This record gives sequence, structure tokens and C-alpha cells, in this order.
Amino acid sequence: QVELVQSGGGLVQAGDSLRLSCAASSGMVSGHASAWFRRGSGNEREFVAAINAAGETLHAGSVRGRFTISRDDAKDTIYLQMNSLKPEDSAIYYCALRDGTSYYIQSRNYPHWGQGTQVTVSS
Repeated sequence: QVELVQSGGGLVQAGDSLRLSCAASSGMVSGHASAWFRRGSGNEREFVAAINAAGETLHAGSVRGRFTISRDDAKDTIYLQMNSLKPEDSAIYYCALRDGTSYYIQSRNYPHWGQGTQVTVSS
């Protein structure tokens, strides 16, 4: 059983930065694809960013240039660096991990999920 434990998040002002972390329990980060999703005022989880086993990344258009996904295999941890935050970035953020090596933007392709962490950006 893979456990993903998230940390970071909180209440910040527009323009501030935050870094989210997602630590895996079982050495699964290395060699597998992972991603970040968020759920805002709607009910659907929106794709934010992904990284494949080779370290190639993909970022949603709404966050490109402001957010960066990364991974530390030695620490078995996934990160989301968020800069220039906007009020519309306010959401619950989730990390997700695949058993495979390729990333997808659809949440249904990720069987392992973190518990979620709230990010609130005030104007």
C-alpha cells in the first residue's frame, strides 16, 4: 500500500510563493510518474502539473511559468513550487502517483493519492 503524505499550503497573499511537498512511504516516487491536481470551487479535480519517470514535466496553461513540479528521488518526495500566486489558485491541492512511468492529465490514471492540502490566496 502506497501512502502519500502532503505538507505545505496555507493562507497567503496574491503574489506570494508556496511550496507543497508530497512524501511517499514506499520508495515509489523514483521510476514512476506523478502529478499535482487541484479542486477549487467546482467538484472536479483540475490537472496542474505532472512529471514522468524520466523527469520530463508538463504544466497546465493556467500555471505555466508560475508553478514548477519537481521530484527528489533520494527523499522519495514530489514538490510543487508555486510562485506569483493568484486568488484563482485557491483550491485543495492533491498529489498523485502512478504505477507506470508515463504521465497523464486525467486523474483517473492515478491510483495513489495524497490527503489534500488547502491553499488560499487572498487579493
